[in-house]
Amino acid sequence: MRRGVALATLAALAGCTVGPDYRRPEVDSPASFQYLPADAADTANTAWWREFGDPVLDQLIDEALANNHNVKVATANVEAAAAVFTQARSSLFPQLGYGVNAGRERVSESGLRPEVASALNNPASAYQAALSVSWELDLWGRVRRESEAARANLLATNEARRGVVLSLVAGVAQNYLQLRGLDGQLAVAKKTLGTYAESVKLFELQFKYGQVSQMNVAQARSQYETAAAQIPQIETQIAQTQDALAILVGRNPGPIPRGKPIEEIVAPAVPSGLPSSLLERRPDLAQSEQELVAANAQIGAAKALYYPRITLTGALGFASPELSDLFKGPSRIWSFAGQLAGPIFTFGAVSGQVAQAEAAQRGALESYRLSIQNAFGDVDNALVANAKGQEQVAAQQRLVAALSDYTRLARLQYNGGDAPYSTVLQAEQALFPAELNLVAFRTAQLNTAVTLYKAMGGGWVDLAAARALPAEEP
Repeated sequence: MRRGVALATLAALAGCTVGPDYRRPEVDSPASFQYLPADAADTANTAWWREFGDPVLDQLIDEALANNHNVKVATANVEAAAAVFTQARSSLFPQLGYGVNAGRERVSESGLRPEVASALNNPASAYQAALSVSWELDLWGRVRRESEAARANLLATNEARRGVVLSLVAGVAQNYLQLRGLDGQLAVAKKTLGTYAESVKLFELQFKYGQVSQMNVAQARSQYETAAAQIPQIETQIAQTQDALAILVGRNPGPIPRGKPIEEIVAPAVPSGLPSSLLERRPDLAQSEQELVAANAQIGAAKALYYPRITLTGALGFASPELSDLFKGPSRIWSFAGQLAGPIFTFGAVSGQVAQAEAAQRGALESYRLSIQNAFGDVDNALVANAKGQEQVAAQQRLVAALSDYTRLARLQYNGGDAPYSTVLQAEQALFPAELNLVAFRTAQLNTAVTLYKAMGGGWVDLAAARALPAEEP
């Protein structure tokens, strides 16, 4: 009867876990995103980068997911966190071990009476083989809280890996689009340079025969050199962007293959979603919450240090002075012991750990709330940039069309003798940067779509992360 009561008491105590249980904090999220268009599509769980319609971009992203070193580092971190969780959880169970000892020794017979010395088995052998077991009764939940914290850290590390994958896919897409945009600007600059070169030749020929002044030649040459100065700058940016993209995909710096020109690349649809869904869709928010879970669990682990620790140990085996008799019945040995140890005066050692854990939890809570607000801001900023970027591209297209007409008409009037060359020069000087800006605005508009998918998160991260998993060894 007493044994039954004792077992029931231990079982009840084993279910006691000190410290606060985790509850997700209340989040003050807006009802909707203010710039989300009415035609937003449910595409957050799809491989959106394929919607650009450029097979080269798809290939680069697949290559990056397979070879990027940051992803491999993040994967190794997940494996390390899983090992820590396994180690922490193991303390919930009895620890079983074994030991085998063999030795031979001779003791000094100096000073012993002859009859005592003759009775000694000297030298003597000793053999022992035993199994040992130890188990800490987790009455106050310290080990369970530490296991809970380790599991949350594992999940947070996995979310960090998903965040690396998210940033990688977005980074490859944005660098590739930037590269194609620079290629487009280089094409505009070279085309303009060719046009200006023809003007210089024409004016030099006309000056030779006294049809134009030297000032006209200088004006034409200044136009030419202005365009020529743009080309090395663009080519430098192209080389730097290529190198950055090569490193992202896991290569040494070098050339990158090209697909569609920037004018033919079409942005994917705007993904739909509610602000509250970001808590589940964005890896950084999930990581921040798991860090909060771990910090919350550490409070319980620290508070458990106020209570005694009960450890049970035991051993069962055999010991004999003769190896041939080691496993015979008379050689059997066993032991069992229990230990209870707890603090009395620690002069702040335990309370300091509790205060540290509580402060860490408060800090993790505020970081979580700040991360959520930043996420809302990221999506809102990307949505407004997407909406206004479309307007900017449309306006710039109209500007380029107007300046093209202006330049064409100015040349006609100049050739007819109705306008000075300065009019042509003014028109061409306005058209060249406008064409460069149009390419830049198109590139920025496409990159805004990438930023939006990055800010929204979603199931596409899991699709990409699955591609980044290392192949299983045979």
